[in-house]
Amino acid sequence: MDKVNILGVNVDTVTISEAADTIMSFFNEDRLHSVYTPNSEIIMHAYKNPAFAELLNSADLLTADGIGVVYASKILKKPIKERAAGYDIARQVLSKMNDTDHKLFLFGGKPGVAEEAKVKLLQEYSNLNIVGLRNGYFKVEEEAEIVEEINNSGADIVFVCLGAPKQEEWIDKHSKELNVRVAMGIGGSLDVFAGRVERAPEIFCKTGMEWFYRLCKEPWRIGRMMELPKFAAAVITKGKRYKQNGE
Repeated sequence: MDKVNILGVNVDTVTISEAADTIMSFFNEDRLHSVYTPNSEIIMHAYKNPAFAELLNSADLLTADGIGVVYASKILKKPIKERAAGYDIARQVLSKMNDTDHKLFLFGGKPGVAEEAKVKLLQEYSNLNIVGLRNGYFKVEEEAEIVEEINNSGADIVFVCLGAPKQEEWIDKHSKELNVRVAMGIGGSLDVFAGRVERAPEIFCKTGMEWFYRLCKEPWRIGRMMELPKFAAAVITKGKRYKQNGE
């Protein structure tokens, strides 16, 4: 797959549909495939933390969960086709899984969220095979038990919803122990599946203003949003450097 290097992170230039198809193909290979969906904030974190950048780049699929990442790819003259958010990709994967025997494990959220998500998902995907649930509140010494629970469930894919960078680090840490075919980090998607959090209206998503909608709903995000101008400045600087070097 084509990739674009954004501040040291190699993002796949795939659409939502292409990403979902790729994940479905992973079920045919007998090994763990990691799927991460970084936004501008996470890429900025990786820019400042080389070890985390290396972790992201080890993924089997790395998509652009943020319009800022898409804009950055255009500045760097290697445009990503569309914003491929983890939630949207997961939705397409669930739709495709509904017609198969593939098994799903939901991991993350506050106590009770995974259970609520299961109920709501089964209302939409009646044939979906959800074989395990686990909330995202645990101590380090409980991690081996969680891995065992996932493995014993017979799941083919686990949605790890712990928030970034915790979910990516958790998947990477246990990559040698997990027997699933796919481990996908999708942040707060479990809360949306459960109906506890409302996703931005479609008009905000299509116009790249979902960040503004979320900021209005959750003003505490303002501190995190301050990373966005830094991200843009860093990408523009890199773009100018590429132009000067004739790359």
